Amino acid sequence: MKKTTPFMRKVVMLLMTISVSAFAQQNTDYPNHPIKLIVPIAPGGGTDIIGRKVAQKLTDLLPQATFVENKAGAGSLIGTEFVAKAPADGYTLLVGGLFNMVMNKALMKNLPYDPAKDFIPLGYISAYAFVLSTRPDLPVNNLADMVKLMKDKPGQFTYGSAGIGTLQHVWASILTDQLGLDLVHVPFKGAPQAYQEMMAGRLDIIFDNISASKSFVQSNRLKGIVVSAEKRSPLFPQLPTINETGLTKFSGESWFGIFAPANTPPQVVLKLRQALAQVNKDPEFIALVEKDGGRVLNISAAEQQAFLLDEINRWVPLVAKSKVKID
Repeated sequence: MKKTTPFMRKVVMLLMTISVSAFAQQNTDYPNHPIKLIVPIAPGGGTDIIGRKVAQKLTDLLPQATFVENKAGAGSLIGTEFVAKAPADGYTLLVGGLFNMVMNKALMKNLPYDPAKDFIPLGYISAYAFVLSTRPDLPVNNLADMVKLMKDKPGQFTYGSAGIGTLQHVWASILTDQLGLDLVHVPFKGAPQAYQEMMAGRLDIIFDNISASKSFVQSNRLKGIVVSAEKRSPLFPQLPTINETGLTKFSGESWFGIFAPANTPPQVVLKLRQALAQVNKDPEFIALVEKDGGRVLNISAAEQQAFLLDEINRWVPLVAKSKVKID
């Protein structure tokens, strides 16, 4: 066996120093090429809209552009799994939310990613209440009226959603079950079709994101009944929260955040968290979120993982008790 000479040892040490220095420099210079923000939903929906707003703001704040790439399919599984398995270098990020980081875990037995282990939360962006709305000609004016009407005729009223397993489906199922109602679920390929059916008088209620419902309620094409958040919405101060009615306890908001693959270098995570904290302070961004009926969701870095775990631990048991099953 050859003896290692002093010269060879010096060469090895030099190469190791260069390698460590290059790695450190790469992280220090982050980002040195464009960042890809994966939206696991098709273009045009609320998730896509919020993703593009964030990408635009990150482009303004960082030395490289951030661009959105939609990877839709399998109820957000394709895009979410793609990021979970992407290189942990800070150049492939995910728009995550209650839908893919919590509800998928609650609904799917063989989820190909673990939201709590395969991702690092970089910052939560916004949260939106849901609005329970009825078709305009339904003879009710509040939740108590609606419950009485529907309890008197079990199985004769319907609620719509954008598809089986969507948040509209899951939350409406949980809420109506808590209220003791027997309703028929009518899934559509998207929320727009459900709204068309409601305005045509062929669908009775929908429980949907305030950003999607607001224009219909504001124009009286639908009748707003209650909101799902802890507090009333500034958009609809006349609508009580579900908890205010005293008929049941239900509170929740659909939230969005930006996530990186696990094991992303700490220096990169820090830079992204700092940038996203700046996004949440941007007056234009705040105004855009509030215009859609949402609120900016400020959660400190130290509490970000705990927030995700709390949401998982809260909703997974509730969904397990519900009638919603997709596999």
